[in-house]
Amino acid sequence: MAFWISQWIGTATLAILFALRVFYVQGFYIVTYGLGIYILNLLIGFLSPLVDPEVDPSDGPMLPTKGSDEFKPFIRRLPEFKFWYAITKAFIISIMMTFFSMFDIPVFWPILLCYWFVLFTLTMKKQIMHMIKYKYVPFSIGKQKYGKKSSSAGSNGGSRAD
Repeated sequence: MAFWISQWIGTATLAILFALRVFYVQGFYIVTYGLGIYILNLLIGFLSPLVDPEVDPSDGPMLPTKGSDEFKPFIRRLPEFKFWYAITKAFIISIMMTFFSMFDIPVFWPILLCYWFVLFTLTMKKQIMHMIKYKYVPFSIGKQKYGKKSSSAGSNGGSRAD
């Protein structure tokens, strides 16, 4: 768990360094836009299931048929480690690109920013509608905890938590 936190803290530090570098230099907006598109692409892979229900329509998740089978309700197309590794590598490459002036192409950055927000909104809307349609949640909230029911069950309600 501590390694997982340190991984993402390191990536967040790289993201802050990249943002400060772009702000300080006042350029490299094309590099930033490309990085944003790449991260959006990685995010879609991270939120998508390994087997797309549209392509392989089945009657829902299959139950294990043998003792060696394991039931996995959601398997990501892009596992979390590969997601983290790709984002970290992208930030490092982007930071390196800011040291070469050939990547500093003059553009009107507000247009790029607006276009990226429109692209992000439409893509996430499509992904969320896909998640709702096929009833999958790409996040594990943890193990479900069973405890005492509300006080409306009464003291002789037969609660198994006693």
